[in-house]
Amino acid sequence: MSEIVKIGIIGTGRIGKLHGNNLAFAVPNAKLEAVADLYMNEEMRAWAQGLGVKKVYNNPAQIFNDPEIDAVFICSSSEAHADLIIQAAAAQKHIFCEKPLHTDATKIQSALNAVEKAGVKLQVGFVRRFDHNHKKVRDIVASGRLGKPHIIKVTSRDPEQQPMEYIRNSGGIFLDMTIHDFDMVRYLSGSEVTEVTAIGTVKIDDRISEFNDVDTAIVMLKFANGAIGVIENSRAARYGYDQRVEVHCDKGCVQDYNDLIDTAMISTKEGVYTEKPKWFFLERYNEAFIAEARDFVAIILQDTSPSVTGIDGLMPVLIAKAAQKSLQEGRTVNIAELT
Repeated sequence: MSEIVKIGIIGTGRIGKLHGNNLAFAVPNAKLEAVADLYMNEEMRAWAQGLGVKKVYNNPAQIFNDPEIDAVFICSSSEAHADLIIQAAAAQKHIFCEKPLHTDATKIQSALNAVEKAGVKLQVGFVRRFDHNHKKVRDIVASGRLGKPHIIKVTSRDPEQQPMEYIRNSGGIFLDMTIHDFDMVRYLSGSEVTEVTAIGTVKIDDRISEFNDVDTAIVMLKFANGAIGVIENSRAARYGYDQRVEVHCDKGCVQDYNDLIDTAMISTKEGVYTEKPKWFFLERYNEAFIAEARDFVAIILQDTSPSVTGIDGLMPVLIAKAAQKSLQEGRTVNIAELT
């Protein structure tokens, strides 16, 4: 392989365009070779052509069949991910797939089996692992400097509710929103979740209850290494995107804080004021999206193992399913019940 990885993007919605822009302008060893979308329209076509992409398809098979393409970014709807992974593996394309790999663990396992059989690389898009704040916390914990983790806490609150049509098709708060946090607690703790207890309510929009979903939730976790964890979520924090983690250990505690719009602080006799947190994930994790794309290209060129593996894609789905079951049945659920 040359020192340039030629990439095709499948799915040109919001996240597909984000990755496409990054691959075109911010990842030196990548070339955005093609894009495909089953619902390709003139707006999507104009966007691709604006990036200098000449291969614009309305069928992912055209990317899989293109011998010049080395790797694919799967950015389609979640329910299509597993099948597209299997097709990409059969075509000997390396794969970056947005989360979740699927909402059905059996289909995820079939996709992972196909990847292993084909001998290609699969990286999962849990972008928060590449955030400068969260990565620093994880590196400190993993170094052993603070001893063994006791308590892992994650706060994750969206700044505003997503459109109702999005929520209706999202798979529920745990598979859509909290899934990032389920990955984060595994990343921070270095251990697998063994038990899940979830509680939730509807505090923001009563229509959400029509989908048997909640918009406000707390999930309590037990880990194989003896640690415990707490995740708390809200679909609407009016002051901005609230993203914080904390790990309390034998010898101390490490935590991070929100990235602010700027760090200027005003102090007067009336009080002390700072800017609000950055508004949403596109602003908050902009640099992390670039870092994960560069990392994926590097593992291909250097023939190293993915930073976020297929198992890292599977386990948060199992935890999310356990959280759903716990919420519905009002009890603690052991992950072993789902495997």
